[in-house]
This record gives sequence, C-alpha cells and structure tokens, in this order.
Amino acid sequence: MYTWFVIIVSVCLAALIFRRRDGKKLPPGPSFLSSNFLLLTISVMQGLRPIITNLKSKYGPLITFSFGSRPLIFICSQDLAHEILIQKSSSVADRPSYSSLEESCTITKASYGSTWRFLRRNLATEILQPSRVKSYSGARKWALQILIGRLQQQQQQEEAAGVKVIDHFEHAMFSLFALMCFGMKLDEHRINEIISKSRDMLFAVHPGNLGVNILCTFPRLGKILLRKKWKDILQKREDQEKVMLPLVKSRIEAVNNSEPQLGGNQMVAYVDTLMHLQLPEENANNGNGGKLTDKDLVSLCNEFLNAGTDTTISALQWIMANLVKYPHIQRKLYDEIVSVVGPPPPLPPPGVELKSFIREEDLQNMSYLKAVVLEGLRRHSPAPFVLPHRAQEEAELRGFTIPRGATVNFTVADMGLDPKVWDDPVEFKPERFLQVNNGVFDVTGRKGIKMMPFGVGKRMCPGYALGLLHLESFVANLIWYFHWTPPDGHDVDLTEKAEFTIVMMNPLQAKISSRTDKITT
Repeated sequence: MYTWFVIIVSVCLAALIFRRRDGKKLPPGPSFLSSNFLLLTISVMQGLRPIITNLKSKYGPLITFSFGSRPLIFICSQDLAHEILIQKSSSVADRPSYSSLEESCTITKASYGSTWRFLRRNLATEILQPSRVKSYSGARKWALQILIGRLQQQQQQEEAAGVKVIDHFEHAMFSLFALMCFGMKLDEHRINEIISKSRDMLFAVHPGNLGVNILCTFPRLGKILLRKKWKDILQKREDQEKVMLPLVKSRIEAVNNSEPQLGGNQMVAYVDTLMHLQLPEENANNGNGGKLTDKDLVSLCNEFLNAGTDTTISALQWIMANLVKYPHIQRKLYDEIVSVVGPPPPLPPPGVELKSFIREEDLQNMSYLKAVVLEGLRRHSPAPFVLPHRAQEEAELRGFTIPRGATVNFTVADMGLDPKVWDDPVEFKPERFLQVNNGVFDVTGRKGIKMMPFGVGKRMCPGYALGLLHLESFVANLIWYFHWTPPDGHDVDLTEKAEFTIVMMNPLQAKISSRTDKITT
C-alpha cells in the first residue's frame, strides 16, 4: 500500500510541476489527479477505449490526460488526424522513450532521426519493394499449402463441431514470416517455440500492463519497486534470444558460405539485409563499431515477425468470421473469384502437394475481394489505437497547443465506426468500397483520412501493401477451395476482446467442405 502511495504521489507532483512550467493552452481533459489515477489503474489497451469514447462527448475530439511529466493527448477525429499526421507530419513523428524496456535498435521504437530512417529504408528497399515481394510468392504458396492441409485434416477430425481456425492461421502466418526472415522452412516445433516466446515477451512489455506503464514513466524507481516484474522481462528477453539467435547465426553462416550466389535464385531473407549494415555515426559507440549487435538482430527479427503476423492473423479471422456469418457475401465473393480464375480443382488428400493456387496477378481483377478485405479492416480495426507518437516540436491544433514532448495517440478503431463518415457503420457492407473513386480506396490517407488501420504519415506501417496482399491472397484461396458455414446449431459471435490486437471474444469455429464436393456452392 505504501509503495502505491509513493508512486501516485510522485506522478501527481510531476504532473503538477509540468502544469506550472507550461502556461500553454492544452486540449481539455480530466484533472491531473483523475488522469493519473485512470492511467495507472486501468489496462490502457482494454479499459481506455470506452473511457475516451465517453470523454469525447464532454471534451470534444481532442482530449488531454496529464500523466507523469508530460501530457498524453488523444485525437479522436479524422480531420484532426489528417492535419497533424499529414499537414504537420514531422511534428509528431517521434516515439516516446522506451529505453527502460528496450536497449536495442528497432524501427518501431527508434526516435525520429537518422537511425530510424536508415533501418526503415533498408526494410522498404530490400524487402518491401515490389520485385522482392513478388519473389516471395513461393513462400506464400508454401504457407497456404500448410494452412489448407491443416484445415483439411482438422475438419476430418472435428466434422460436427467445426474447426477452430485461429491456431491454424497463426501457424501458417508465422511459418511464412519466419521463412521471409530467416530464409529457412522451419518445422512445427520450431515455429511453436517462436510463437510461444514472442507471445511471452509481448505480454511482458504490453503497454496495457500496469507495471510496464510505471517502468516506462519512472524507470529508475520502477526497477527498484518492481524488481520481480523487471526480472521477469529480462528473463523472457533472454529466453527469446535463445530461440531466435541460433536461427540468425545459422542464416548468416549459410549466406557467408554461398555469398557469390546470393541474389540469383536464392531467396533474400530479412537477416541477409541486416548482417552487413553499418549504422549512422550516432551509433558508432554502441559497442560493436556501429554494426548491429546480436541483441539488435534479435529485436529487429522479432519486430519483423510480430509486425507482420499479429495484425494479419487478427484481420484474417475477422474477415472469415463475417464471410461465415453472412453467406450471401461469401457467395458473391466466390462468384467473383470463379469469374476470374474458374472453378477450383479437386483438393488432394492432406499431406499431398497442392498444385493450384490463385495467381497473385489475378487478385488485381477481384474488386469485391479488395472491398471485403477493406471492410474487414474498417469494421474490426486490428488495434484500438496506433503505437504512441511523441511531439518532437510544439504544434498548434484548432487553437490548442500540442507541447513538445507530449505523447499523442489516435482512436483508429472508433474512426472506422464514425457515423459522420460511414453510413450504417456497424454493418458489414463491402459494397461501400465499390461506390467511391471507382472502387479505389487510399489507405495512406494523404488526401483525407476516413480510416487508418495501418496508421498514417511518417510512422505509417511500411508493410501495409504486403499486409493487404497477404489478406487478399489467403482469403481468396480459402474461399475458392472451401465452403464455410457455422457449426450446426451455432452462430458466429462477433464480440470483441482487446489483447495485442482486437480479437474475437469467442474465436471462430467453422465447418469447411471442399467446393468440388458441393455442386450448389
């Protein structure tokens, strides 16, 4: 009890000092006592969203919480998000300091500057450029082969109850990104190890965790008062390194032994692009001569895996859940697919190689498929908020001041459900994306924001195009090969639950059957 008294008093004094030093007109919000009580005693990702929704009706679309020595500002409207993220993009392009929890380099957590630009440019030019993405088509087919085979096998075992699909989505997506990251097809045991250690680490440093909030805000005090929590984080980080570092070193050794052939028929993995990087001068004293350390390599690979899998897995489950719940939408999508590529061939038995997949160039001719994917991202945003931004310079917004050093976030999930922007926002209606701009929707928000599932501006997810491709490819092939229905006597429950992403409270279970076995589907 005494510990919590010290923490709360310290927070309140820091907030009071900040307020006295800064006479700028901050956006309105709860008092500093209420702000600190809320932010220290609730789960940020789960409990804060409904609170902000209620506060919006009282304070408007700009809300300030006074937390520690800096304010936390939430922006709750599309036009304000566009003004600050696009028109004044550099002002909030930084990140809050995570140095107390993460000592290694990552793109996500790097401050806005030369190191961030360098690492992001490497990812964009070496992995995410179109020709390189195309070179990974074989990896996507391999992951689809795994997924379809697992679904077939599971359906035969659980025919009446249906298949719980989320575990299979997770395994296939991690298999795909592990191949792209390490250049190796890993067995099920190794993939499960990576998933387990990644999940453990995410839970340990999740921003909705009370101890994490305190460690980030008061690192020195937090490490003393929360010794057990800090020790647990360090242990989980060590466990993760034990699983991933051997994969990194194995790939580096393989590439060094065959370097003259690299760039020919050999697939370029993410690790390959990192092994010889020389960081900008500001990192010259990192203890490794400016080259990435082992911890840096593990952190960047972990970032690559998690950024590519978590949101995609969640979005894929939500899209498939709506296609199960609304059979007329599933039928319309199947009809479009068949009109472009023809009916599917018979499925081979599980374990036998699948020869036919929908070609990725054919996806470009499936406008309804694209609309289904976009509607899934709108209706079920992968996360309630984006990762926090930090104002690296003062900015004015609608007569209010966003002070330098403030933490800024955006209510992306609620933006996708705004009745002022979307007709019937809670309804799943892919057709809405076919009715504007000839079916072309700009997710980057450059000309205007309607939704921002990948973020917007300088800190927008650099892999958004790859994420859309993966969703379109997986959804198209799953609907092409299988007819999806609810288990007998059950309906699809679309109740949400917040974890790392917004997931289904009751994960999707579905009966699946081969399209070639059902003449009328």
